[in-house]
Amino acid sequence: MKRIYIVLVAIIISLSLGGLVHAELSNKSYGWGFVKSKDGVPADAGAELNAIVKKGGAVYKGKPDKKVVYLTFDNGYENGYTPHFLDVLKKHKVPGIFFVTGHYLKSAPDLAKRMVAEGHIIGNHSWHHPDLTTMTRKEIIKELDSVQEETAKLTGQKHMHYLRPPRGVFSERTMDIAKSLGYTHVFWSLAYKDWDVKNQKGADYAYEQIMKQVHPGAILLIHTISKDNSDAMERVIVDLKKQGYTFESIDQLFVDQELPQGFM
Repeated sequence: MKRIYIVLVAIIISLSLGGLVHAELSNKSYGWGFVKSKDGVPADAGAELNAIVKKGGAVYKGKPDKKVVYLTFDNGYENGYTPHFLDVLKKHKVPGIFFVTGHYLKSAPDLAKRMVAEGHIIGNHSWHHPDLTTMTRKEIIKELDSVQEETAKLTGQKHMHYLRPPRGVFSERTMDIAKSLGYTHVFWSLAYKDWDVKNQKGADYAYEQIMKQVHPGAILLIHTISKDNSDAMERVIVDLKKQGYTFESIDQLFVDQELPQGFM
């Protein structure tokens, strides 16, 4: 009985210290941003964000000497274009990761199932798409667990390892909480203002924005609600392959960079 008591006390102390560690980390809010790539030179988030990324075990680009692009899609809600994205990826044998919200899983379950069935990864974009820096640890856990559990129930994808923070907003504290749950933050090094569905400028515009920013190791953020992106995606893939680029899964990025994943 005495031994059991000692073990219970040790567990309680450990949990208490864990809470203090999270509380002591800075909750200064950051919005993800970077200097865009030009002429194939990789994008750069700057000294402060680079340090936070490294400390938190996050990623936003791959190796600068490897002509690889990683396609990542944000799916907050369905706007009718995801089936076409999936068709294009399947046709050209290109992997992707889709960061989904709770709304997406509830409103487009068949598409979530198709993503996994066709070999893509579903990542966590939170259940309600809130600013995580305004939430308690318990609230953050609920946001992330809800997406993981619903994804597993719908698709059979039991594990979820990647998080894209909603709105691109994060802090050292929220990164640490997510990391303690087994998540790696996946930011991006290539993007443009594609999310405004009332201000689409055509496939050529989307194509040009992507092609002029592309660089070795680029993590490309695509919002699937964009008609411009949908219309330009196949041309982007075909022309990047002509330039010698390959497309790899985000899993492969960690293998190449020998970064810890915490799988299984």
